[in-house]
Amino acid sequence: MRKSRSRATAPQHLNGAPQALAPGGSVRSICVYCGSGPGENPAYAQAARTLGRALAENGVRLVYGGGGFGLMGEVARATLEAGGKVTGIIPEFLVEREHMLREVTDLLVTADMHQRKKLMFERSDAFVALPGGIGTLEELVEQLTWAQLGQHSKPIVVANIAHFWTPFLSLLDHMRNEAFIRRGLEVPFSMVSDASQIVPRVTQLYAELGGKVAPGALAKF
Repeated sequence: MRKSRSRATAPQHLNGAPQALAPGGSVRSICVYCGSGPGENPAYAQAARTLGRALAENGVRLVYGGGGFGLMGEVARATLEAGGKVTGIIPEFLVEREHMLREVTDLLVTADMHQRKKLMFERSDAFVALPGGIGTLEELVEQLTWAQLGQHSKPIVVANIAHFWTPFLSLLDHMRNEAFIRRGLEVPFSMVSDASQIVPRVTQLYAELGGKVAPGALAKF
């Protein structure tokens, strides 16, 4: 695999998996899952911009899905405009559909969705879910499932902006009440209601882990 470029002017096509990030003492990168559309509530885009600025101000790299539209574009551009670094990871078939953002620091084009998600996992120390659609929900639930099954210990933060995720939280409560989420198999995540709380919460959770997370335990992916 070729090394990714600083301020990539052309995408890097990947056919193999990179090495997983080694554990470190502080959060270096956060993967943000969010919508490729802006949503109806202006609070969603504002939250994405707030998060992007906070990532840059704290020296934390953004890892995201590589698109230029919607909340994806908002968080990426805000990070870049504030002097931060951004890694965009996008499957080839979505390059045009999601208007791939070429101005990012590192741009990786994958063969398919599975490779995209694997790379996003390996290159991130934590995960944040902003509002989004079925793809965002799927990515969040996948990380929650892997964590529930002990496949990783990376922090997961759900940003319940303008109560967007409240129906999902209610569904989790329903699953617990119906004994499908049993004691000892809790879904490990933290929730915030304001975008300004995201980076501090991730930092807190990461520190509670002693500055280490389970390495990319998805060799069996």
